Amino acid sequence: MHIFIVTDAWHPQVNGVVRSLEATAEKCRAKGARVDFLTPDRFATIPLPTYPDIRLAIALPAMIGRHLAEHPEAHIHIATEGPLGLGARAYCRDAGRPFTTSYHTRFPEYLAARLPVPLDWSYAWLRRFHNSGIGTMVATSSIEQDLSARGFQHLMRWSRGVDADLFHPGYANVLDLPRPIFLTVGRVAVEKNIESFLALDLPGSKAVVGDGPARETLMAAYPDAHFLGLKTGKELAQIYASADALVFPSRTDTFGIVLLEALASGLPIAAHPVPGPLDVIGDDGPGCLSEDLREACLAALNIPREAARNHALKYSWDASAQQFMDNIMHAREGRPTEMYAG
Repeated sequence: MHIFIVTDAWHPQVNGVVRSLEATAEKCRAKGARVDFLTPDRFATIPLPTYPDIRLAIALPAMIGRHLAEHPEAHIHIATEGPLGLGARAYCRDAGRPFTTSYHTRFPEYLAARLPVPLDWSYAWLRRFHNSGIGTMVATSSIEQDLSARGFQHLMRWSRGVDADLFHPGYANVLDLPRPIFLTVGRVAVEKNIESFLALDLPGSKAVVGDGPARETLMAAYPDAHFLGLKTGKELAQIYASADALVFPSRTDTFGIVLLEALASGLPIAAHPVPGPLDVIGDDGPGCLSEDLREACLAALNIPREAARNHALKYSWDASAQQFMDNIMHAREGRPTEMYAG
């Protein structure tokens, strides 16, 4: 199997989309598949206004099509709805090539957080984009149900995984802060709702890992919080293991890779009962979900770390990659949706 993944989200971005695609590709290759990427680094780019870390490719559909046409045997998977995703969709439709897509980001909600754009308009555009493919992969049942109700078709489940060898509770403490330590990890941007966490009256310390356009504003507004910057790999794993609870204030994520990383590190979760946390945490008790985020934070401190770790071990990147490959095979064979929805 040869898979050509088209994505607008790529380095230097550090987010769940990039990490999911990289981990999936690594495991697919280990299973014998060939995986190539078409990313912005093959084109001239411009920075996204107000968010320079995100580079948008300057590429016409014909330019994108030339790259894809060099591999007529490959299955094309479009991971994002940006300039490259739009160009790849246009090429596939003109060339009569089947393609799948994935829904990583609740773009309408992100856009509405910045501009007065009605959600119905954004979802109508996204529906046209994704329904033109032979299948759309979504991370959770909550997102699947929501998109299905909005008219999205041929939905397939594609869960996520975690590197439980890297993220584990056994590291020495690297955070010399008053306890309990409440940690949040992710892009520091308005759609992540981080300010709602920073504004809480909580004992101990609040720590933020990540970077983004809202960082300077939040640092000025909340000088008692500890902004640790962007961390990856072992350094990030050590920070997880050194905290007492992960606070996930976002209401717009489709999954939340950081949830699994924290759980694998023995860190219980505090979050709102919204898609992402609802699907990952479930009823097994590795976190507390409440509309009162302060209540959830305090309750999470009473959850055993081994309960968090054991829950994370149910997820693996190997299983995620197999699901991704199976979805492509089933979609290309034209199997009914119910055959590959689970």
